[in-house]
Amino acid sequence: MKEAQEFATLPDYLEPGLDLVFVGINPGLYSVAQGHYFARKTSRFWPAFSASKLSQSMRRGLGLNTLTPQQDALLPRFGIGFTDVVKRPTANVSELTIKDFDYWIPVFLKKLKHYKPGVACFHGIMGFRPFLKIGLKCLRREPSLGAQPERVGDTWLFVVPNPSPANAHFRLADQVAWYDRLDDFLAQRRSMT
Repeated sequence: MKEAQEFATLPDYLEPGLDLVFVGINPGLYSVAQGHYFARKTSRFWPAFSASKLSQSMRRGLGLNTLTPQQDALLPRFGIGFTDVVKRPTANVSELTIKDFDYWIPVFLKKLKHYKPGVACFHGIMGFRPFLKIGLKCLRREPSLGAQPERVGDTWLFVVPNPSPANAHFRLADQVAWYDRLDDFLAQRRSMT
């Protein structure tokens, strides 16, 4: 397994106490070349995030109606970060191996425990399933979309559909609705503290 410093990847946008951290499966080669999360124009992330109530404070604060990949590094100012389960970039998620997950999940778990975001939102069950089995040793259940019963310390776990165009089961409107649900979930968590 190559060490992280032996290949280019996307930086983590993490700092202590973020409200939310978006978690991808792994960076795509195109996004790494562009230096931004969800950089491919066909990704539904930025259009769906921009249309959701989840991004309202950021759009207002930046004076923008639509957010683009170029704003990814600004999200922590608004309580939102980015990272990946696996930091090794690939052209396609099918190139990931069990060794990638075995190596990177403990690294990712340490990040969650160190930075303690309020919610870690996984983009897709494909990335959450190995985390559940390898990282949390939960072998008896299949994950589903939405809030998860497990937590990492004080960090709640949530899963939304993967915004990749390869995930044809979900339309842009579906992705927006899931980000709105995530916003509601964050509001519920805040009201409990």
